[in-house]
Amino acid sequence: MENKDNKKRNQRPRQRQPKLYDEEVINIGRVTKVTKGGRHFRFSATMVVGDRKGKVGIGTGKANEVPDAIKKAVQAATKNMVKVSIVDGTIPHEAMGVQGASKVLLKPASKGTGVKAGGPVRSVLELAGVKDILSKSLGSNTKINMAHATLNALKQQKTVEEVAKLRGKKVEEIR
Repeated sequence: MENKDNKKRNQRPRQRQPKLYDEEVINIGRVTKVTKGGRHFRFSATMVVGDRKGKVGIGTGKANEVPDAIKKAVQAATKNMVKVSIVDGTIPHEAMGVQGASKVLLKPASKGTGVKAGGPVRSVLELAGVKDILSKSLGSNTKINMAHATLNALKQQKTVEEVAKLRGKKVEEIR
């Protein structure tokens, strides 16, 4: 008995590591599987994860309990992180992202405009680190598809330097 107490005393308290990324819930849904024995309930979670400095990712996870589903979704989102081009707190140019029947139009905005977006589009943009932007939701408003459409639009962004490199020209020639 004394041995167990010594082990507990000698252990250091666990220190929690600070989170590398901010995370936000986009959608939590209850999934039902009907079997011979009755209904079997599970939960699916869709999360967006970002560092607010140009890296963002979306992931989904399913489990028997909501916290486990969220944990799986966060792991999936961190695996699927993408680097986004951001210039002066906004995006370099206009873009349309499409996922399924959802379409999201993103337009750069002047400083001080803020994030003019709602729901999942706002979550993705804020966690990506975009400060000023205009958005318009076209087509279906399914949360998961809108989030993915926003990410697709952000992936299309290219800075002047990237375009110059692709064309084999200098930045001054393009401007």
